[in-house]
Amino acid sequence: MEQVSAIQLKGITKRFGSVVANDGIDLEVKRGEILSLLGENGSGKTTLMNMISGIYFPDEGHICVGGREVTIRSPKDAYALGIGMIHQHFKLVDVFTAAENIVLGLEGKGAFDLRAAARRVKEISEKYGFDIDPGKKVYDMSVSEKQTVEILKVLYRGADILILDEPTAVLTPQETEKLFAVLRNMRADGKAIVIITHKLHEVMALSDRVAVLRKGKYIGTVNTADTDPQKLTEMMVGRAVSLNIDRPEAKYRDLRLEVKGLTCRDHEGIKTLDDVSFQAFGGEILGIAGIAGSGQKELLEAIAGLQAAEAGSVLYYPPHPNSDIAGYHVPVDRDGEELVGKTPMQIRRVGVSLAFVPEDRLGMGLVAGMDMVDNMMLKTYREHKGPFVDRKAPRALAQRLIDELEIVTPGVGTPVRRLSGGNVQKVLVGREIDSTPTVLMTAYPVRGLDINSSYTIYGLLNQQKMKGVAVLLVGEDLDVLLELCDRILVLCGGKVSGIVDGRNTTKEEVGLYMTHVGGGKEAGERA
Repeated sequence: MEQVSAIQLKGITKRFGSVVANDGIDLEVKRGEILSLLGENGSGKTTLMNMISGIYFPDEGHICVGGREVTIRSPKDAYALGIGMIHQHFKLVDVFTAAENIVLGLEGKGAFDLRAAARRVKEISEKYGFDIDPGKKVYDMSVSEKQTVEILKVLYRGADILILDEPTAVLTPQETEKLFAVLRNMRADGKAIVIITHKLHEVMALSDRVAVLRKGKYIGTVNTADTDPQKLTEMMVGRAVSLNIDRPEAKYRDLRLEVKGLTCRDHEGIKTLDDVSFQAFGGEILGIAGIAGSGQKELLEAIAGLQAAEAGSVLYYPPHPNSDIAGYHVPVDRDGEELVGKTPMQIRRVGVSLAFVPEDRLGMGLVAGMDMVDNMMLKTYREHKGPFVDRKAPRALAQRLIDELEIVTPGVGTPVRRLSGGNVQKVLVGREIDSTPTVLMTAYPVRGLDINSSYTIYGLLNQQKMKGVAVLLVGEDLDVLLELCDRILVLCGGKVSGIVDGRNTTKEEVGLYMTHVGGGKEAGERA
């Protein structure tokens, strides 16, 4: 039976000043199908979906819903047409329940009947296979439960066309499979679903068709059954790209960091790290996996001196002068330098070269209003002598990063906030690597990046590994961690639930460690 068109885009064009984000795009989504939308960073995917969901208004072109041309000027208009978008960053009120968040913003006369709303939420949940307690507070929810609330929010409003932006970015493999089962149930019910993702294996496993954008233009739509990841990558990039992630073997690995019994609490007295112990070696990439909020961010910040430790130690060992010994090497002839209790500046002054690529790029890593040159200087301007700062070296560095990392920007004088997310990450990672670190810590360096940009970052991390740098990589794509990392440390509830060899483990095994009940039993206790 021929599928009915849910939404059609005809000649959609959107400009931001001189930049053409979408250029005459034609696209169709059918009822009862899952369409994956692929494209490199800056290809116009999010802009296009924002026009469907009422955040932007197209400069040219037409949008038809159910065969009828419509005008969508706001998210309210989109909801009225049965269109709902689930963004990657959730928009929920932590102190409200699931049901309260779902009905928040709905118009009505008098007070809402929350009991009736909870019953309706339960009905929708049972229909599609969601597992959610309508009376549960958001602050008590896991990431997957919060995502469920966001999806239920648009379904409660009657959405038949759903757009999901990177829906599996922070989910475990088990949670991802549950989400896929729900999406398949919605597809069977006739919903039209658009998935924006960069994970090609998920595209192949879930979608019926795949639409590809490149540099703001529509390249084409193919049936998933008739394509493969290599062909899709070539459509996105415009040339052949190898999809193999290298894991070169460093001959020598010497102890660089030794963490013992590290415990931290947040400002409310809740444990974020609980007796964490491990070793990191130069010449290896140590992956750090865990459900979002398991302590990954706090671990890197504690090592970098950005977060106070309640207990424990972090010992730093400089590179060993003898690199002729094969295998792992733990020094017995020298003591480590204690980092706990030192500020980030003090850590730099004692000669410890720590490079830290934080999760919050434009909040902690870069200054959005500054250009690339000024951002290059943020870590080194205090080292200049005299009243004036030399801008020649940072300008040369900025230009070199643009050339080597293929950063798309009008020039080194452009404010960083005007760059796409992928290019912002390249700027930050490039700056940190240029500081010739002996320890490189990076959190989600390829989050939201396209295939081409992601593989550029993987190559940079491998280069540092082969130079003898100890690389600590917090990641969310377990397939990538298993291919790239030598070892993987798994956190659960602020505790280490396992450390596995990346060559001899499976995604399912790591996923079980991520949800291991015993691993985080005591994390979350108040002081």
